[in-house]
Amino acid sequence: MSEIIYIGVGSNIEPERNLFQALDLLRQRIRIEALSTCYRSPALERLEQADYINCVWRGVTDLDAAAVKFSVLREIESAQGRIRTADAYAAREIDLDLLLYGLHCIHSSCLTVPDPDIMRRAFIALPLLELAPEITLPGMRLPLAQLEVSQPNENLVALHDLTTKLKARLQYEP
Repeated sequence: MSEIIYIGVGSNIEPERNLFQALDLLRQRIRIEALSTCYRSPALERLEQADYINCVWRGVTDLDAAAVKFSVLREIESAQGRIRTADAYAAREIDLDLLLYGLHCIHSSCLTVPDPDIMRRAFIALPLLELAPEITLPGMRLPLAQLEVSQPNENLVALHDLTTKLKARLQYEP
Protein backbone atom coordinates (compact mmCIF):
# COMPACT_ATOMS: atom_id res chain seq x y z
CA MET A 1 0.00 0.00 0.00
CA SER A 2 1.35 3.42 -0.92
CA GLU A 3 2.04 5.99 1.78
CA ILE A 4 2.45 9.74 1.54
CA ILE A 5 5.71 10.76 3.15
CA TYR A 6 7.35 14.05 4.00
CA ILE A 7 11.13 14.37 3.96
CA GLY A 8 13.08 17.15 5.62
CA VAL A 9 16.03 18.21 3.47
CA GLY A 10 18.97 20.35 4.53
CA SER A 11 22.53 21.20 3.57
CA ASN A 12 25.22 23.71 4.47
CA ILE A 13 28.08 22.34 2.37
CA GLU A 14 27.60 23.34 -1.28
CA PRO A 15 23.85 23.30 -0.59
CA GLU A 16 22.55 24.12 -4.04
CA ARG A 17 24.57 21.38 -5.71
CA ASN A 18 23.71 18.89 -3.00
CA LEU A 19 19.97 19.64 -3.02
CA PHE A 20 19.78 19.07 -6.78
CA GLN A 21 21.80 15.86 -6.50
CA ALA A 22 19.64 14.59 -3.63
CA LEU A 23 16.47 15.30 -5.62
CA ASP A 24 17.82 13.39 -8.62
CA LEU A 25 18.87 10.42 -6.49
CA LEU A 26 15.67 10.35 -4.45
CA ARG A 27 13.46 10.44 -7.54
CA GLN A 28 15.02 7.15 -8.62
CA ARG A 29 13.52 5.43 -5.55
CA ILE A 30 10.50 7.49 -4.45
CA ARG A 31 7.91 9.42 -6.43
CA ILE A 32 8.42 13.05 -5.36
CA GLU A 33 5.22 15.03 -5.85
CA ALA A 34 5.92 18.45 -4.33
CA LEU A 35 8.67 20.66 -2.94
CA SER A 36 8.26 23.44 -0.41
CA THR A 37 9.97 26.81 -0.52
CA CYS A 38 13.66 26.62 0.39
CA TYR A 39 14.78 28.65 3.39
CA ARG A 40 18.18 29.86 4.51
CA SER A 41 18.79 29.83 8.25
CA PRO A 42 21.79 30.03 10.57
CA ALA A 43 23.38 26.77 11.68
CA LEU A 44 22.05 25.61 15.04
CA GLU A 45 24.56 25.72 17.89
CA ARG A 46 27.40 26.49 15.45
CA LEU A 47 27.41 30.12 14.43
CA GLU A 48 30.83 29.67 12.78
CA GLN A 49 29.31 27.32 10.19
CA ALA A 50 27.79 28.35 6.90
CA ASP A 51 24.03 28.87 6.84
CA TYR A 52 21.79 25.92 6.04
CA ILE A 53 19.30 25.67 3.25
CA ASN A 54 16.26 23.64 4.30
CA CYS A 55 13.01 22.54 2.71
CA VAL A 56 10.48 19.71 2.81
CA TRP A 57 9.63 17.31 -0.01
CA ARG A 58 6.42 15.27 -0.30
CA GLY A 59 6.57 11.84 -1.88
CA VAL A 60 4.71 8.59 -2.28
CA THR A 61 6.26 5.18 -1.66
CA ASP A 62 5.40 1.51 -1.27
CA LEU A 63 8.45 1.00 0.96
CA ASP A 64 8.02 0.68 4.71
CA ALA A 65 9.28 3.50 6.94
CA ALA A 66 12.49 1.74 8.00
CA ALA A 67 13.38 1.00 4.38
CA VAL A 68 12.78 4.64 3.45
CA LYS A 69 15.07 5.82 6.24
CA PHE A 70 17.87 3.27 5.97
CA SER A 71 17.76 1.92 2.41
CA VAL A 72 16.93 5.19 0.67
CA LEU A 73 17.64 8.34 2.71
CA ARG A 74 20.78 7.14 4.50
CA GLU A 75 22.16 5.61 1.30
CA ILE A 76 21.69 8.91 -0.53
CA GLU A 77 23.38 10.78 2.32
CA SER A 78 26.35 8.39 2.10
CA ALA A 79 26.49 8.66 -1.69
CA GLN A 80 26.73 12.43 -1.32
CA GLY A 81 29.62 12.19 1.14
CA ARG A 82 27.90 12.58 4.48
CA ILE A 83 29.72 10.89 7.32
CA ARG A 84 27.67 10.63 10.50
CA THR A 85 29.58 11.40 13.69
CA ALA A 86 28.62 11.89 17.32
CA ASP A 87 28.41 15.63 16.61
CA ALA A 88 24.71 16.22 15.92
CA TYR A 89 25.47 19.78 14.77
CA ALA A 90 28.27 19.01 12.33
CA ALA A 91 28.18 20.62 8.90
CA ARG A 92 26.76 18.31 6.26
CA GLU A 93 26.54 17.87 2.54
CA ILE A 94 22.97 16.62 2.85
CA ASP A 95 20.59 15.75 5.65
CA LEU A 96 17.49 13.74 4.77
CA ASP A 97 14.98 13.05 7.54
CA LEU A 98 11.75 11.09 7.37
CA LEU A 99 9.35 13.55 9.00
CA LEU A 100 6.02 11.81 8.39
CA TYR A 101 5.05 8.40 7.06
CA GLY A 102 1.35 8.44 6.27
CA LEU A 103 -0.68 8.67 9.44
CA HIS A 104 1.62 6.31 11.34
CA CYS A 105 3.19 6.86 14.75
CA ILE A 106 6.41 4.87 14.96
CA HIS A 107 8.58 4.73 18.07
CA SER A 108 11.51 2.35 17.94
CA SER A 109 15.15 2.53 18.94
CA CYS A 110 16.14 3.60 15.43
CA LEU A 111 13.10 5.48 14.09
CA THR A 112 10.64 8.03 15.46
CA VAL A 113 7.79 9.27 13.28
CA PRO A 114 6.49 11.93 13.34
CA ASP A 115 9.95 13.43 13.70
CA PRO A 116 10.01 15.36 17.01
CA ASP A 117 11.99 18.18 15.36
CA ILE A 118 8.82 19.25 13.53
CA MET A 119 7.70 20.88 16.78
CA ARG A 120 11.14 22.30 17.60
CA ARG A 121 12.31 23.72 14.28
CA ALA A 122 10.53 26.41 12.30
CA PHE A 123 12.65 25.52 9.25
CA ILE A 124 10.80 22.17 9.22
CA ALA A 125 7.33 23.21 10.41
CA LEU A 126 6.91 26.17 8.05
CA PRO A 127 7.76 24.24 4.83
CA LEU A 128 5.64 21.29 6.01
CA LEU A 129 2.68 23.61 6.52
CA GLU A 130 3.21 25.02 3.04
CA LEU A 131 2.82 21.54 1.53
CA ALA A 132 0.05 20.39 3.87
CA PRO A 133 -1.67 23.41 5.46
CA GLU A 134 -4.41 21.35 7.13
CA ILE A 135 -2.13 18.60 8.42
CA THR A 136 -2.60 17.18 11.88
CA LEU A 137 0.45 15.28 13.05
CA PRO A 138 -0.26 11.65 13.94
CA GLY A 139 -0.79 11.43 17.68
CA MET A 140 -1.78 15.10 18.01
CA ARG A 141 -5.29 16.48 18.42
CA LEU A 142 -4.79 19.87 16.79
CA PRO A 143 -3.61 20.80 13.29
CA LEU A 144 0.07 21.74 13.07
CA ALA A 145 -0.93 25.31 12.20
CA GLN A 146 -2.45 25.68 15.68
CA LEU A 147 0.53 24.27 17.56
CA GLU A 148 3.43 26.33 18.80
CA VAL A 149 6.83 25.58 17.31
CA SER A 150 9.59 26.28 19.81
CA GLN A 151 12.12 27.87 17.41
CA PRO A 152 11.06 31.28 16.08
CA ASN A 153 11.08 31.76 12.34
CA GLU A 154 12.45 35.31 12.14
CA ASN A 155 15.84 33.97 11.00
CA LEU A 156 14.36 32.18 7.98
CA VAL A 157 14.95 33.75 4.57
CA ALA A 158 12.90 32.38 1.68
CA LEU A 159 14.98 31.50 -1.38
CA HIS A 160 12.50 31.85 -4.23
CA ASP A 161 14.98 31.55 -7.12
CA LEU A 162 16.41 28.27 -5.78
CA THR A 163 12.91 26.97 -5.09
CA THR A 164 11.85 27.75 -8.67
CA LYS A 165 14.91 25.92 -10.05
CA LEU A 166 14.30 22.84 -7.90
CA LYS A 167 10.62 22.74 -8.88
CA ALA A 168 11.62 22.99 -12.54
CA ARG A 169 14.02 20.08 -12.01
CA LEU A 170 11.19 18.08 -10.45
CA GLN A 171 9.08 18.60 -13.59
CA TYR A 172 11.94 17.42 -15.82
CA GLU A 173 11.70 13.73 -16.69
CA PRO A 174 15.20 12.27 -17.09
